[in-house]
Amino acid sequence: MSQTVSHGPCIIERMAVTFVRLPVRSKRSHGIGDVAGATSHVILRLETTDGIVGWGEASPWPVFHGTAEATIAALDTYLRPFVIGRDARDLSAIMAMAEKSLAGHFDAKAALETALLDILGKAAGVPVWQLLGGRCRETIPLSVSLADPSWETDRALAERLVADGIRLVKLKTGFAGHAFDIERLESLAEDFPELEVRVDYNQGLAPFDSLRRLRDIEAFGPTFIEQPVPADKTEVMAELAAALDVPLLADESVFSPADALKAVANGVADGFSIKIMKAGGLRRGRTIAEIAAAAGLGAYGGDMFETGIAHLAGTHMIAATPAIALGCEFYQAGYYLQEDLLVEPFPVKDGHVIVPQTPGLGIDVDEARLARYAVETRS
Repeated sequence: MSQTVSHGPCIIERMAVTFVRLPVRSKRSHGIGDVAGATSHVILRLETTDGIVGWGEASPWPVFHGTAEATIAALDTYLRPFVIGRDARDLSAIMAMAEKSLAGHFDAKAALETALLDILGKAAGVPVWQLLGGRCRETIPLSVSLADPSWETDRALAERLVADGIRLVKLKTGFAGHAFDIERLESLAEDFPELEVRVDYNQGLAPFDSLRRLRDIEAFGPTFIEQPVPADKTEVMAELAAALDVPLLADESVFSPADALKAVANGVADGFSIKIMKAGGLRRGRTIAEIAAAAGLGAYGGDMFETGIAHLAGTHMIAATPAIALGCEFYQAGYYLQEDLLVEPFPVKDGHVIVPQTPGLGIDVDEARLARYAVETRS
């Protein structure tokens, strides 16, 4: 693990963008689509003239916010000119130019900001959370999603989670019928009473009968229900939030701080799922969380299909953001990918993510493993 400390400029000299495909353990179903076989990731490696390496990750999902092919082009073709030869200490200026010059591509911008913060943390000898204003928590409760179309497979996973000390699960619903959702909730309530259950539809409910179905879900007392209807049905989301006693979380409805302000003004939800991939980075994610807090709403640390690199970035964001108090779902590195890209395992103990205290992101990338799974590298 790099412990490099530099008191001079952090001039970025090299940039490599690698597209990897990582095998996963099983099929997962969501209201907007399935994932099986492997997940796609774009890994960014920046290196300064002093040899400090910073890592970032973009994890696009075509049905959610983009493709790996588009992300590669965004980083390699459109963002590279703002990076090579620049001082990483000018992070705000670099990210402002990236935002002005490239619409969308929030995952690419998240990868860039993460790599710059990793460099700055290593150069200063401090964790990324210290660069964001300091740590407000040392551990974060970990939630693991249950989304296998086979309930028997997910039951076995739930047993493993309980044995590992996990006490939060999020049930993915809306992909195989209402009866299947109810059956699984009944099983969780009866067989795993120690688990706190959240529910996530990923936009999988049709608006016209959503309230009737959600009343059934509400009877099981989940912590929250996340994004039941399509993101553009903001009026329906507001009606559901007003009608239900269980808090409603917005995910696909809120990507940016501007989206968050509109959601608050329209009463769209009781809280937000905050993801650096859709927010465009750690700092914008924190801004969304502060908007939620100012409006009295809750905030949860969500993720995409990520490796430990992006998990670490999200961990530092949550560690420095009091408003994100509903835990996180950084479980793929340990519970879904067959093999992660970090040199050391993503840090989880007794059902909690452990916030790193070492410089930068805190754990470096296994470059031999990265090369083994690489589909394409542009440098």
